Amino acid sequence: MKTKPTSGVGSLGNVSGENTISSELVKKLISNYRDNQMQAVNKELGITDSHAIWFDLPKLKKFIECIENEARNTNPNVSEEDLGIRFYYAAYPKAEDWAIMENHPVEVEYAERHTLVMIPTLKKEDETGEMLNYDFCPSGSTLAMAAKNGNPGDTETIAENHGTLSPPHDTKVEQFP
Repeated sequence: MKTKPTSGVGSLGNVSGENTISSELVKKLISNYRDNQMQAVNKELGITDSHAIWFDLPKLKKFIECIENEARNTNPNVSEEDLGIRFYYAAYPKAEDWAIMENHPVEVEYAERHTLVMIPTLKKEDETGEMLNYDFCPSGSTLAMAAKNGNPGDTETIAENHGTLSPPHDTKVEQFP
């Protein structure tokens, strides 16, 4: 299946410099994580944590489309430039606490491994006039915005988190294993 690009077409040579990083820098950044944070997590928890997470393009596009549609349904004046996604570092519960995952399609083999949770953001002016990217969830006719001491409570929110972790999945497909 041929994907539909959102802007520009052609080879990597035509890709904006903003969307490229040298392979050597990528290797160094990944190595820094694995040699420091990952080693500390593995030692402290006594596990072999994952070092990568993969999401398929249709899932990401669907998530972005959901954010755009829900934000515009709530406020038709919301522009694409006002929207974003915040990536929270997260970890799955221990296997013995897996019951909390009952309605979330994640296998128990992911227990204690890290993950990412993606939350929509909306650019909005704060009380001092500064434009900030607030976490939000469209809710009814209002946008539920993050508050300084707010508590999201037990409500559902637009979020995405289940990608494929490596390990437990095979690393042979990775350019930077």
